Amino acid sequence: MSSSDRQRVERVGPRRARLTPAPDTTAEPVASDQTTDAPGGHDGAPGASGPNDERMRNDVPPHY
Repeated sequence: MSSSDRQRVERVGPRRARLTPAPDTTAEPVASDQTTDAPGGHDGAPGASGPNDERMRNDVPPHY
């Protein structure tokens, strides 16, 4: 890996900095319904579910 393939720190202001984009990535955000690793179909239907999925979706911490 050469030094041009790595992220660099760029100064944005007197006290701020940011990283340059990582190689082979884009700055465009991806909506959660467009991810390729999510289970289910393209219509938003859930994929195969396990025995505890419904309980985990309905579970909330006690302070809620």
